[in-house]
Formats: sequence, structure tokens, C-alpha cells
Amino acid sequence: MRRALILGVMVFGVALLLWAGWHNLRERKLAMQKARDNQVVLIPAKPGEAAGQAATEGGDEFAPKMRGKKAPAFALTSLDGKKVSLADYKGRPVLVNFWATWCGPCKVEMPWFEELRKQYASQGFEILGLTDDVDAGKDTIAKTAKKIGVSYPILLTDGKVQDAYGGLDVLPMSFYVDRNGVIVVQTAGLGSKDQIEENIKKVIASGAPTQQAGGL
Repeated sequence: MRRALILGVMVFGVALLLWAGWHNLRERKLAMQKARDNQVVLIPAKPGEAAGQAATEGGDEFAPKMRGKKAPAFALTSLDGKKVSLADYKGRPVLVNFWATWCGPCKVEMPWFEELRKQYASQGFEILGLTDDVDAGKDTIAKTAKKIGVSYPILLTDGKVQDAYGGLDVLPMSFYVDRNGVIVVQTAGLGSKDQIEENIKKVIASGAPTQQAGGL
């Protein structure tokens, strides 16, 4: 009887150790996945160029070079074959977002963009998603956008617009353009949904016409 009791305790102890090990491994995997989802994606260097350094919080590797400047004009083809230009949205706040089908953090924030776009559409807010895919074809890009569930315009880049916006060292990269065509916020990497919404509110408020006292 005593031997059976000891054996039962041993079996229970082994089972407890196995469960603890499995639980710990699962927690570690979840933590690693969360870290991957929240990190910026370094864009591979072109032939002959040095690879970019890893992003560090508070560093200046990805400083907002374009903030306060006029947003460079562009005219690109959308997935449905239409020509879309930034000038089409003159007088409206616009988020210009560079993304790619292979960019994990991009796919995290794009559903947030879709939700917030609908929420602030009444204030003229729009989003333009510019693909930074070199090898992915139009069909792959379209399937990815459909899977993510975005309905805002997805534009195929021409290889020149990226340079016009200061060059893309990381993805995602976003430029919040106000009603006057000025970039008021530039972000690199994945932020929180709340941060994105605050940036949207800021770009909507920036350049908004003020009501004059005693105006017509």
C-alpha cells in the first residue's frame, strides 16, 4: 500500500513537471510572437549598399525626415487599374502608408487603419496603401489585401515614390498629410492602435479651416 502511494506521488510529480514545462514553453512562444509582431521590419539593402542597423528606441536611425515638409506628389495605378494621385485628395487629410505582403507588422496595423478610416470618413479622412513589394505580383498583393480585409485604395509603387519620401529603411512607414498637403506626422514601425488614432486626430485638426468671428 505504501509502495503504491509513493508510486502515485512520483507519477503525479512527473506529470506536474511535464505540465509546467509545456506551459512555460507555450508562454515563451507567445512572448516571442508578440515581440515579432511589434518590431519594425528592416528592408534588405540593395546590392552595393550597407544593410541598415536594427532600430533602437529613441535612436535617430529612422528620424522623421519628412515631417513639416510638403508631401511629394505621386500618380500610381491601383489594384483595379485606375490612376490615383495624391492631388485627387487635395483639401483632405490623408494617411500615406507604405507596406508589403511579407511585412508582419504591416498586416497587424492595416485592419486598424480600415476601422479608423470608417470612423473618421465623415471628416474627409482617407488612407492610401502603397505597396513596397519588389517580387510580389499584382495578384499576390490583391489576395493579401483582400485577406486582411482592407477596402481603401492599394496602389502599386513605381520604385521612385519611395525615394521621394526620403527612402524607406523600415516597414511599415506612414506619413500623415494634412489638408494643406503638409506631412505633420511621420512614423516608422508598428505603433499601437491608440497611437495611430491620435495621429489621425492630429492630421485632421491640422490645416483645418478656422471659423472667423463675424464671418460670412
